[in-house]
Amino acid sequence: MKSFEPLMLITPAGTPEEVEQLTRTFLEAGGRWVQLRQKAMDKAGLTSLAERLLSCCRAHSAVLLINDDPEVALQSGAHGVHLGQSDWPVREARYLLGKDKIIGGTANTLKQMETLVYEGVDYIGLGPFRFTSTKERLSPLLGADGYRARMNAFRAAGYATPVVAIGGIVPDDAAVLLDVGVDGIAVSGALLDDTAGQTRKFLNVLTKK
Repeated sequence: MKSFEPLMLITPAGTPEEVEQLTRTFLEAGGRWVQLRQKAMDKAGLTSLAERLLSCCRAHSAVLLINDDPEVALQSGAHGVHLGQSDWPVREARYLLGKDKIIGGTANTLKQMETLVYEGVDYIGLGPFRFTSTKERLSPLLGADGYRARMNAFRAAGYATPVVAIGGIVPDDAAVLLDVGVDGIAVSGALLDDTAGQTRKFLNVLTKK
């Protein structure tokens, strides 16, 4: 896959300055994959913040994705976009962004995972692992057993698309999630306190797989 990294920061809600500082700390601690997610920000503000974060990411040879909005991804020069189940269709986003940009998609069920593969995503965000307050309209929680069942069936069917776990994940969960077959982890709230230390804890596990 294009530019796949095992740990993704999904930016929590905050002012542009807070989001930029947290992102810088994540990158300085070794993180190399950032998803800009700011639901309350308008398109102009989001584009401006994306451009600032892209500059940070380029300084660390890191990847920046935009949550939900392929137009902002295009305007800002970001590396790609992550699409939820109710966002832009994958094929429309691919037409707008081109074949070289990264497109990820959210799934909760095996059927949704298979659909995303057919639509041409570069990776799948599968979850949620457990309850998280950072996302409204939460899908059914999967837990380790849910991930294991989906990953076993997905790989047995011959699909090789990388899968990233998401949803209330803390460093102690990383080894368990790798064991059930996911390729990476996306986190948000777990990095709010001691961003650098928590980032290193995740990477210590994820880079040893």
